[in-house]
Amino acid sequence: MSFVENNFTVPPPITVAKFGGTSVADHAAMSRSATIIKENAAAKVVLISACSGVTNLLVELANGIADNEQRSLRLQKLTSIHQNIIDKLAQPDTVTGHIEQLINNVAGLAEQAAESPSTKLTDQLVAHGELLSTHLFTQILNEMGATAQRFDIRSVMRTDSQYGKAIPDIDTIRQLADSQLQPLLEGDTIIVSQGFIGSNSDGETTTLGRGGSDYSAALVAEAISAETLEIWTDVPGMYTTDPRITANAKPISEISFSEASEMANFGAKILHPSTLLPAVRQQIPVFIGSSKAPEQGGTWIRQQVSEPPKFRALALRCNQTLVTLTSLNMFHAYGFLSEVFRILAEHKISVDLITTSEVSVSLTLDQTDTGGGAPSLPAAAMEQLSQLCRVEVEQDLCLVALIGNQLGDAPGAATQVFSRLEQYSPRMICFGASTHNLCFLVKTKESRDVVKVLHQGLFE
Repeated sequence: MSFVENNFTVPPPITVAKFGGTSVADHAAMSRSATIIKENAAAKVVLISACSGVTNLLVELANGIADNEQRSLRLQKLTSIHQNIIDKLAQPDTVTGHIEQLINNVAGLAEQAAESPSTKLTDQLVAHGELLSTHLFTQILNEMGATAQRFDIRSVMRTDSQYGKAIPDIDTIRQLADSQLQPLLEGDTIIVSQGFIGSNSDGETTTLGRGGSDYSAALVAEAISAETLEIWTDVPGMYTTDPRITANAKPISEISFSEASEMANFGAKILHPSTLLPAVRQQIPVFIGSSKAPEQGGTWIRQQVSEPPKFRALALRCNQTLVTLTSLNMFHAYGFLSEVFRILAEHKISVDLITTSEVSVSLTLDQTDTGGGAPSLPAAAMEQLSQLCRVEVEQDLCLVALIGNQLGDAPGAATQVFSRLEQYSPRMICFGASTHNLCFLVKTKESRDVVKVLHQGLFE
């Protein structure tokens, strides 16, 4: 259906919706999410994650489990999660064969991983979570009276071959979406596809990194020029901090792209850090809501908001690795930092934060791949850096970030933060590079208490 305006045919507005793992955890959760889609005529493209817990199971199998019994137990659990949904379908035979085939594929790949795990094999394995869930979600939509069609996103989501953290090819994605996805949107059919996964130019499966389903949805929204992007999760929007840390966290009804990007980058798990880039490029408003309680509303992320506050939110990101490089050769010298970053670039190590003194530089390593856990320096990189300087590596740290607006120009902003942290020992304070954040490292065991103290003082 199209609208006619001034004798020109204008395509109807299209919403791209993404549902996270908890929103498709079981039959009841899938049914709630399907109802949200069915009640929104503009929601023509749906990208979903693997059922809750499935990706973790697949990562375990991908890491290589030599014990046949342990491997079998995980395969049984994987089968059970999906069989429980099949058992509640009105027409289970429609999808049973597809599910069995995919689980057989997982079993075969898991055997290969037990003998010789690799990042390429990991991507093949973990992609099966999304391949499985989309069969079930499509069937549930059809049984509710909608017209839904499953679509393999790998035919559109073209990436490079950096398995575990593949980089999308924006131009190719748009071209492939125009030729393969756009024609399917002309009728009333709802397209159900996968988040998180893609393929390289050889047709080999890749993934966009942990949490990449949000990013996938934004890339698709950009490629088809969608009017709105909806991210459905298990909480009703963004809060001034994680409600699981403090019950006094306050909902945020509207937030700017720049603020939300900072929150996502610094650990607000409700949103993947890269999600907003395609939305910013096309100025596509993003809505975040709860699939469990859509009536509670959520958070709108827009290009501009009226009267942005000085302090917007607190974010916490754990599993941080701090690397400190010390050398007297840095003193009044040049070229040291360039050599450090040359070594890091050679080993494809992404740096997150950095501070320097006359004789040392401290930096944190970015966590970008599928595997999870704290990032580490590869042995070869450690050896090269050790020839250049003394290297210290610390883990068991968390990054606390205060998100706000014009913080560098706000008198007393730093005092308001650090005057409340007298009993703690913040490390590696970063302030000034961005007007939207002030951040520092603390010990993991103190991190939640630090967030509570700051939230109470700045937001309550």
